[in-house]
Amino acid sequence: MKPNKEQLTEKALELLKQLISIQSFSSEEDKTADAIEAWFKTFGIPFQREINNVYAVNKHFDESKPTLLLNSHHDTVRPNSAYTKNPFHPHIEDGKLFGLGSNDAGGALVSLIATFTHFYFEENLSHNLLMVASMEEESSGKNSLRGLLPKLPKIDVAIVGEPTLMQLAIAEKGLVVFDAQVKGTPSHAAHPNDDNPIYNSIEVLDWFKNYNFDKVSETLGGVKLTVTQINGGVQHNAVPAQVDLVIDVRVNDRYSNLEIADILRLEAPCELQPRSLRLNSSAIAEDHPLVEAGVALGRETYGSPTLSDQAALSCQSLKLGPGDSTRSHSADEFIYVHEVEDAIDLYIRILERFLKVEPRNKR
Repeated sequence: MKPNKEQLTEKALELLKQLISIQSFSSEEDKTADAIEAWFKTFGIPFQREINNVYAVNKHFDESKPTLLLNSHHDTVRPNSAYTKNPFHPHIEDGKLFGLGSNDAGGALVSLIATFTHFYFEENLSHNLLMVASMEEESSGKNSLRGLLPKLPKIDVAIVGEPTLMQLAIAEKGLVVFDAQVKGTPSHAAHPNDDNPIYNSIEVLDWFKNYNFDKVSETLGGVKLTVTQINGGVQHNAVPAQVDLVIDVRVNDRYSNLEIADILRLEAPCELQPRSLRLNSSAIAEDHPLVEAGVALGRETYGSPTLSDQAALSCQSLKLGPGDSTRSHSADEFIYVHEVEDAIDLYIRILERFLKVEPRNKR
């Protein structure tokens, strides 16, 4: 017998508490994968597992139809030193469910799993449904959604569950991390040296601080360039040969990552190399039926500055989920219980419109 929305919501909150209680740092998600497997077994849904990725398709999957991916991750970052609560003790205070991974992205994950389960037995959907609970999102690991994609059915459009306050993130910035070197002449500190790389780095840092890319996006704004690390020298009496910098560049949808790399390698006053060019920006058209379904239900659109598994996808994708991005990776992370309850209801109503399913209470 198919569970109703209230039963699914209750079970989803139970699963979220269970996930919080299990340590699941990136690459260490085997026990949370077991818990997600148990959900599918409980509801009689066949699933597959690839390392710690767990995925399933709807009962009436039809290869002739396009496929909608529902995806979120079950790995977490490590708790920071500012925690005052046990990060692995799920408990509710004043309507807040506390625990590591509650907001990023456990709330979205269990809400999407519940939504997938709601539609699992439906016939005559306009799209197939593919649910993926993925690993290694926080570390952008090789076994994350990116590594799983070759084993999955072709994906035509996606909802990626991340905390967006259930507003419609129709674009997100890409990411390129650069390693840069400011060169100089090594010497003994007691002798004159007009080519000290530490002093040379002052001008370089000022260049990065003031540099602006020309193209500005309507949804994502400008490209954000930030020097995040600096390292040079190993002892007090020796001038080093170089200073190493790390530059974090958040790329809007007006540039490809390759274009950003080409521009900086040409213009920057130092040597630099990108670590990877694969994490490009993502977007979905504002007039896409999935976006229109959300807008019709009162949701607003915006551009997201944070990165997610959307970067692995080549199809149009929408980032949407309960919780607030500003709580992610914070001390004493939490999500409001009502946010999960509301998310399940809203996901279902959006998909009823998008998949052209008549709500059950109107049948």
